[in-house]
Amino acid sequence: MDRTQGQTEQHEQPDGGSAPAAPTAAAAPGTAGPARVVSLTAGEFALTVNPVDGSEIEPLRPGTEPARPAKRAAGARAARTAAARPPALPGPAAPARPLPAREEERERLVRLLGRGRSVRLTGPSGSGRTALLDAVADRCAGLAPDGVVRLSGYGHQQPGELLHTLYATVYEAGQQRPGRAELLARVREIGAVVLLDDLEMGGTALDELMRATPECAYLLAATPDTRAPSDDSHIEEVFLGGLGKADCLELLEAGVGRPLTDEETAWAGDLRFASEGLPLRFVQAAALLRQRDELNHSDEDDEEEEPGVFEERPRDAVHVPLPTLAEGAAPAELLASRVSESARAALRIACALGGELPHHAHLPALVGDTHADTAVAELLACGLLTPVGTRYRLASGVARQLEEVGYGDTASEEARTAARHYAWWTGHASVVPERVAAEADAVLAALAGADVVAAVLLARTAAPAFAASLHWEAWERVLRSGAEAARKAGEVAEQAYFHHELGVLALCEERLDRARAELETSIGLRGALADKRGTVAGRRALALVVDRETAGAAASPPLRLEAPAAAAAAPEAVTVATPAAAAPKAAPVPKGAPAASEAPTTKVPPVARGARVAPVVPVSAEAVTRMTPVVPVIGRSEAPTTLSEVFEDAFPLNPKPAPPAAPRPATAPAPAPGRRRLVLLAGAGALAVVTLGTVVSLALSSSDTAPPAQGPAVSATPSVTESATTGVTSGNDPAPEPPVSAPPAETSEPGQSAAPTPGRSPARTPSRRPSPTPPKSPPATPVSPAPTSAEPSPTATGTGEPTPTATTTQTGTATAVSPVADR
Repeated sequence: MDRTQGQTEQHEQPDGGSAPAAPTAAAAPGTAGPARVVSLTAGEFALTVNPVDGSEIEPLRPGTEPARPAKRAAGARAARTAAARPPALPGPAAPARPLPAREEERERLVRLLGRGRSVRLTGPSGSGRTALLDAVADRCAGLAPDGVVRLSGYGHQQPGELLHTLYATVYEAGQQRPGRAELLARVREIGAVVLLDDLEMGGTALDELMRATPECAYLLAATPDTRAPSDDSHIEEVFLGGLGKADCLELLEAGVGRPLTDEETAWAGDLRFASEGLPLRFVQAAALLRQRDELNHSDEDDEEEEPGVFEERPRDAVHVPLPTLAEGAAPAELLASRVSESARAALRIACALGGELPHHAHLPALVGDTHADTAVAELLACGLLTPVGTRYRLASGVARQLEEVGYGDTASEEARTAARHYAWWTGHASVVPERVAAEADAVLAALAGADVVAAVLLARTAAPAFAASLHWEAWERVLRSGAEAARKAGEVAEQAYFHHELGVLALCEERLDRARAELETSIGLRGALADKRGTVAGRRALALVVDRETAGAAASPPLRLEAPAAAAAAPEAVTVATPAAAAPKAAPVPKGAPAASEAPTTKVPPVARGARVAPVVPVSAEAVTRMTPVVPVIGRSEAPTTLSEVFEDAFPLNPKPAPPAAPRPATAPAPAPGRRRLVLLAGAGALAVVTLGTVVSLALSSSDTAPPAQGPAVSATPSVTESATTGVTSGNDPAPEPPVSAPPAETSEPGQSAAPTPGRSPARTPSRRPSPTPPKSPPATPVSPAPTSAEPSPTATGTGEPTPTATTTQTGTATAVSPVADR
């Protein structure tokens, strides 16, 4: 990004740093010059990063879609690779460290990568993984069409940001960040050898990265505690162990610059046993020996120098012994005590920032020494720093060793100072977004350790720079940290800005639910502040979210219940509700069949034309999805249409349990279905007739023992005895339902007479206890027969018609009782 027009250069330094002059005076965004407004292309959207009111997003207009990006040439890739290396330090160039005893591993890695295989190089921290990757990169320059790509996996747990970095390295993308579909289509065409250092992901995340780039061969450098790849990844494993004794002595002599004495050789052997031969420990041991030589005045040139030139080094000759074995295994404290004061101040800043060391151009402002930028080279030569991507970090175990001796006591103060400095630097108009992205880890570390006021200020100025540099993972992290700090500090306007930016970011990444939540929160906060411009920007973005949701809903319609596929072919499988009141008249119900009012549903079989059962109507999807009652409908001519009617029919107010049904003979006429009320009335009338007939029979029996001449002889003794016994057991049951009028003729069973002869007593089954005629009883106390009594039922007119035989009478009585039992 070019310098903003009209901005003077008096505050910019050639090395990219900043003068230590009052950073708080220009801390607010925009005070160092006009606000930087950057236009980007994010997938299908045009994004305008506005640091004042919030970013604006809109769909790409027709004809403004970016063209397909082209791949970089070999020269452009080389320049990009050089920019990805750690920055050159001021002063004379440091000599390259030798790489002993790694020829076998290097040849094996080059051979596997040349075959297109992916390799995972596993080794503990300090085993020389980064140095081995540098050696392999030089040998693999011409293996792939897109060359060698160096990436850093430090801090990346998901493959998304790594894929975007790979895309930006290979393609001439400019200010474009493709959507996920386009990104996967472009990276699939990349054929390169990818060297991924400091890998922190594994399992399914690593599988996703490798599936997205099938034409790439990966060399993954990781520690043993990193999650292993899945079994289906087919990644070769190469373990990098420690060095042998001869290799350790060679590395130590190269670091010291002279041959070792016998005492130093024995000390180096013990150190190899304690450190398991890690190269980092011998780089630090070489620094200890060099410092010992300087303290012992072993260099003859020191005598010719004027006194006082090196004030920090004692001028008197003293004998410094060799470090102990414990000091050699954990040398950070001893090494830090022998470096310059500016280097020790840089170590305090690195401890406060979680091990991240700022760029050497920022150290003069942070330390307060104009020559503090040389401290990085001093610390790197001592083995206290290690390169990670484009920056430097404290080496493995150094931060813990320094915090134990008090270097972390001023962490809060150092983090606050770094946060205020970065807030001024990131908001300066002369600092391009790419330089801010290179300091992303140090900025985020300062943001995490600063107080809420400094954190809000830093997040407000750094967020637009991260967005413009397309480093959106850092953009999201700084926005979330800023929103939390603004909430704690009570800065409502800043909190609304952070939520608006989070909503725009989620919309660019097609996370519509998150975008709606963040934008609605921002609109609410800005409405409380009466911020009209911010509210308008938020509502425009929210309207775009609604449009995307509508488009997504149209692309995937909601689930609808359709008719079953076999409904038309097999109508008997369709179950429909049959109201009892609307049931047609059918043939007599066979024995054991339930009443129509008791069956909740009826399976409709295919019937022919002219049958009494209603034919099945073809079921459509609309009919199936409507509310269909699945419960019996009582006393309703039409099917219920509301939920309350369905529940009213399913659960009546006064439910009555039905007694078990009695066996029904085939010759008895069945009552019409759906006529329960008429059956109850007929049963009450029959009970009255039976009672009246019983009274008349008792009266006749008491007046004359002889039967009448024109009527059947009735013996009341067995009937009365059996009726009394039966009445005791079931006197509360409803009365049986006799037929209203006797049938003119009934089909007699074999062995029975169709009708008795008038004037003669019918044949009766002899009683088990014959008894004489009972004494006369007053008519005021008649004995009522039970519903199941064997007493013959007189006709409604009371005339002396012939009475059927006992067997026929019992059958008729059972037939009269069956309708009541069905209820």
